[in-house]
Amino acid sequence: MKSNLKVAIVSPFPPSKCTLNEYGYHLVNHFRQNNDTKEVVLIADQLPEGQVYEFDTEGCAIDVRPVWQFNNWFNFWFILKTIRQTKPDVVLFNIQFLSFGDKKIPAALGLLTPWLVKLLGFPSIVLLHNIMEEVDLKTAGITQNPVLAAIFRFIGTMLTRLVLQADLVAVTIAKYVEVLEKKYKVNNVALVPHGSFELPPMPTFDLTEGPKRVMTFGKFGTYKKVEVMIEAVELVRQRSRVPLEIVIAGTDSPNKKGYLAAVQQQYANVPGLTFTGYVPEEYVPTVFNESAVVVFPYTSTTGSSGVLHQAGSYGKAVILPNIGDLGQLIKEEGYAGELFEPNNAESLAEAIQKVVENDEYRRELSVQNYFAAVSLPMADIVDWYHLHFGRLMQAA
Repeated sequence: MKSNLKVAIVSPFPPSKCTLNEYGYHLVNHFRQNNDTKEVVLIADQLPEGQVYEFDTEGCAIDVRPVWQFNNWFNFWFILKTIRQTKPDVVLFNIQFLSFGDKKIPAALGLLTPWLVKLLGFPSIVLLHNIMEEVDLKTAGITQNPVLAAIFRFIGTMLTRLVLQADLVAVTIAKYVEVLEKKYKVNNVALVPHGSFELPPMPTFDLTEGPKRVMTFGKFGTYKKVEVMIEAVELVRQRSRVPLEIVIAGTDSPNKKGYLAAVQQQYANVPGLTFTGYVPEEYVPTVFNESAVVVFPYTSTTGSSGVLHQAGSYGKAVILPNIGDLGQLIKEEGYAGELFEPNNAESLAEAIQKVVENDEYRRELSVQNYFAAVSLPMADIVDWYHLHFGRLMQAA
């Protein structure tokens, strides 16, 4: 097997606001620190004027090529041109179905790219973070119309067939492997766990003096909505003596611009409510470390949760909706959390109160999540990718 590979990674990367930018940040950095990586070619999206990509000095060389744009019809051409110029040993796509656009044609053309890369003669690997078969279109806020839902399902099936033309498709949940192999009759799907971004030293699991912070982190407005969490904390305040603060950390979903500003205006009279806006990578540890509990106010799920892995790595208790992939992930990877019924403020209030009033229980959840996180560090996940790269190159 060839070592010291030149790896091209097609992915958003901070300060880009595109979905999966944070995962891209850690994926690229861990590839750079891996001994089997000679160079990383980051094929990223173009940034607004005045913003630049910045990188740590540690790790192998990195060649940054910001060549594609969200909803651009010609992203496939820009990416292919860059790959032909840089000549990597392998190409890894860090994507989901709307990575290249939220309009049908640019999204579809973008998802065609891994197959075109394969046709060019470069090993093509796709890390696919969600699959259409496991997305609830209604609760995810995509459509409630059954006719439109059927159309979306049909389009999703066609797009999935395009993605599966790559040499290898990696998914982060075991159930996804079963669904894709059974429906599409393929044998090029592999389970590669999500992995934990960072491995901080074991925390004390103690909290600082003062109000306990109930925090949520992500991109909000579609299937992640914060109103239910704000209302749940207000309910807890009415019946508990534990002082609480609410922290909404993150930004709007690209499909719901203005959502958080509207929520902030709607709940302007709620005390102790903070909207952080975009959180730069260097401040992410602070946001998690200062929190007592991390809440997932989701109405649906679309894949594995990076925020859950982050919460675990910082040793935090979590409160999760009793739905879909999160329940599957907890069983597979050993996380623990208090569950609530999605979009139900009373149920969420009961879960929050149970954790914040019982410090021993909060610590129990925190400790279990920390050890679940450290058992699957992203450094190990990158080793898995290199093993797959080697098999593909040997088979070529």
